[in-house]
Amino acid sequence: MGYLIALAGNQNCGKTTLFNALTGSNQHVGNFPGVTVEKKEGKILKQKDMSLVDLPGIYSLSPYTSEEVVTRDFILKEHPDAIINIVDATNIERNLYLSLQLMELNIPMVIALNMMDEVRASGNSIDVAKLSAHLSIPVIPISASKKEGISDLTAAVVKTVKSKTPPVKLDFCTGELHRTIHSIAHIIEDHAQAAGYPPRFAATKMVEGDEPMKNALKLTDEELHIIDHLVHDMENALGTDREAALADMRYNYIEKICSDCVFKHQETREQVRSEKIDRILTHKYLGIPIFLLIMLLVFWLTFTVLGAPLQELMDRGINALSDVVSGFMEQAGVSTWLHSLVIDGIFAGVGSVLSFLPIIVLLFFFLSLLEDSGYMARVAFVMDKLLRKIGLSGRSFVPMLIGFGCSVPAIMATRTLSSDRDRKMTIVLTPFMSCSAKLPIYGMITMAFFPHHAGLVMISLYVLGMVVAVLSGLLLKSTVFRGNPVPFVMELPAYRLPAPTSVLLHMWEKAKDFIRKAFTVIFIGTIVIWFLQSFDWSLNNVANSDASILASIGRFIAPIFIPLGFNDWRASTALLSGITAKESVKSTFAVLTGATSDAALSSVLNTIFSPLSAISFLTFTILYMPCIAAFAATRRELGSMRAALATVLYQTGVAYLVGMLVYQIGRLVVGG
Repeated sequence: MGYLIALAGNQNCGKTTLFNALTGSNQHVGNFPGVTVEKKEGKILKQKDMSLVDLPGIYSLSPYTSEEVVTRDFILKEHPDAIINIVDATNIERNLYLSLQLMELNIPMVIALNMMDEVRASGNSIDVAKLSAHLSIPVIPISASKKEGISDLTAAVVKTVKSKTPPVKLDFCTGELHRTIHSIAHIIEDHAQAAGYPPRFAATKMVEGDEPMKNALKLTDEELHIIDHLVHDMENALGTDREAALADMRYNYIEKICSDCVFKHQETREQVRSEKIDRILTHKYLGIPIFLLIMLLVFWLTFTVLGAPLQELMDRGINALSDVVSGFMEQAGVSTWLHSLVIDGIFAGVGSVLSFLPIIVLLFFFLSLLEDSGYMARVAFVMDKLLRKIGLSGRSFVPMLIGFGCSVPAIMATRTLSSDRDRKMTIVLTPFMSCSAKLPIYGMITMAFFPHHAGLVMISLYVLGMVVAVLSGLLLKSTVFRGNPVPFVMELPAYRLPAPTSVLLHMWEKAKDFIRKAFTVIFIGTIVIWFLQSFDWSLNNVANSDASILASIGRFIAPIFIPLGFNDWRASTALLSGITAKESVKSTFAVLTGATSDAALSSVLNTIFSPLSAISFLTFTILYMPCIAAFAATRRELGSMRAALATVLYQTGVAYLVGMLVYQIGRLVVGG
């Protein structure tokens, strides 16, 4: 049998970077808290019998968020053979708080002292040998991003696992707290051993009033009464509450260790640099305008300066390939219906979406730079004041930021929120953020109606999504989600130069996901759309798609959208197909119109929409229900089909209302 190793540490201390270095995996690394929302597993290089699990970041074994529960439950219930505790050497005092708790579990452990390169560069130092002696466990200095010390760490882990040596029991409690912990440990010892928990760890959890531990130990009412009495006496004697008493105990011990082992002359260069930059980027009044200007620059570069020429080149290449395949099929004498399926269906549908690939790659290049540099964490901080007005904390903006990429991981990322109310409300609002799957639709409409103002249109669409989320939040906090947001506490990582490998990996991940979707969901969707628009209800091939099955379905739905300014059956059908995947909206238009290029599609769209109704169509597209995958994620996170359906109906209702207001107010302004 193999060995199971848990990789645990605080958020944003380099866990995923170390995981990649130890396993050779290519997990995306972000420079803001909450990147890992599910555990990931891989084999340690050259140690095929050792599996390493990358757990979500936690600050304590007293979990407050869903992701912290994942980490705690894994360590306590899966019983790993060893723990690699990664510690940020530039912030060692805070990181060691979790280390002391992990040591109480009596699981063999190695500390990976990360970011030692930054400590050295600032003229600071840590006596690693002394630190190891104080803790009585191996401490290995590393730099995960530069892969320094990785072989030493692997060797220490192998030795620790195979020797099965648990940490030496440290007893650093004193006075009243010492008496209380040891008294409780004596009372619960049999229960703790039966439940599989070390008595010392279980005792500290009982002092904290930890409900999961209380339930697991199955104590009698008499035992619970005695424990409550002991804790109450301790609080009275110390003049503080139970959690503060334990925190003081651990930090006092950490302070003694650091005074002997850590020599700090100054803050690290990264921390000094970050403080200077933050005076501008997190400014009380300039923070949000700077963020909007940065995003405007990103969209201008992506959709106008760099993206447009690359998209046109990609479109030409796909058209050239389509012509070659079409000519080959004609020479081979294939049937008319098969030729139409391949050229008018697959090439028109999938090809129209693939032409947008350069835009996707460019956008995520810039977003990855912002994320990996540490700027996105500052945006959450800057947004806290605004989000607090709608009943959320700044931490909710992290899932919303992820939502600009894809709604599915964004909805999953709400597990990082400690409040159930905040989590549910964020799940409802996150899909209003424009995910990357909607970009082909934006590009299609922008090219047809606003080709010279692409960057401005894009930033306006993103801002519209955020504004609707804010207004929707104001409504929800006064009705469905009454209450106050939890206090906002979030680590701001130091600014760092993005690692080229991480940026390239992020771009590759998005490109791969986009291509995979193009040749799976969208591929199947285009075939279905082609079939429905090529045959009538009697399955006769139709020369004009107006007589097709799809046209009759579209005409039935189309009147619903008259208040939004469009009633063409092709528009309503495209929106319906977007439920499977938002990119399908563009591929459906391409199949239905028979457009063989983006230019041809733009020409046809001008007969379907006016500029005003095109804006209304875009507005509805931004806000209406996300794809089936996002719906499934919503149902899983909310734990109820009824709640998920209510969320979808609410989002689509908001989309319809806002789209109608945009069109009707626009008519009053421009006339007609």
